[in-house]
Amino acid sequence: MLAELWREPVLYALPVFALSIVIEVWLLRDHDEQVTGYLARDSGISFIIGFGGLVAMAILKLATLALFVFLWECVALWHIPANTWWSWLLLMVTVDFAYYWDHRFTHRVRLGWAGHQVHHSSEYLNVGNALRLKWNPWFEAVVWTPLPLLGFAPWTIYFAFIFNLVYQFFTHTEIIGRLPRPIEYLLNTPSHHRVHHGRDPEYLDKNYGGILIIWDRLFGTYQEELHRPSYGLTKPVGTHNVLKLQYHEYGNIIRDVRGARGWRNKLGYIFAPPGWQPKDLRAPATVTTTSAKG
Repeated sequence: MLAELWREPVLYALPVFALSIVIEVWLLRDHDEQVTGYLARDSGISFIIGFGGLVAMAILKLATLALFVFLWECVALWHIPANTWWSWLLLMVTVDFAYYWDHRFTHRVRLGWAGHQVHHSSEYLNVGNALRLKWNPWFEAVVWTPLPLLGFAPWTIYFAFIFNLVYQFFTHTEIIGRLPRPIEYLLNTPSHHRVHHGRDPEYLDKNYGGILIIWDRLFGTYQEELHRPSYGLTKPVGTHNVLKLQYHEYGNIIRDVRGARGWRNKLGYIFAPPGWQPKDLRAPATVTTTSAKG
């Protein structure tokens, strides 16, 4: 059981990640000049952030393991088998559904965005920058908790979530155009994810799906790629300092809360969408966001 619990596809996928980066760099030599490509310093920052993100995910597993095992063994009314194809299909779809709402939360609630914004901080889109993972994945624990209650074994939950992230790694590229229509309709593709990373007004807060894009189609957050996006935050951070890239938005929240009048406005700066501000406030909030919606 324990041996299976710690099997992570991300560990086995690391050589594939590295090879994918090498292939992408080579292919970009003859690609459209408008493609953002790679910048050495920017990519180096992504690798450092990625290492910290993997450590954070390992800590999250340790922190939630005992709780998930207890919920699965002592509270769940049934156990879903882990040795059938239908149970894995059910788990993957369930995890992807949970990921959609987790991802949407991190874009539409400023406190969630404070952790997630680092993933959007680069103005380059490539498989290397997919490694810009947050170091405080606290909300994932909330999203995962119902799954052992539904009967999914804890080790399968961890595996499915990591597999979901591994799949998304390969959607961070500009060298793959649109795929055949059935694939584009069902799955999250590079075209869909380029839209998600775009800071253009028509692309903001779109395409949250992990593996499946059908959630966006169902819940009104789907956007087709109309033109090549501009990437990054609408208000760039302007630094390569890893700690500032990770945590600066929390400082912005604290400053806005301290300066706000009344509890309603204070809570708005924490839980309202990024970019929100009181109606009577003329000066813009200090948020660095991919959304101007309030």
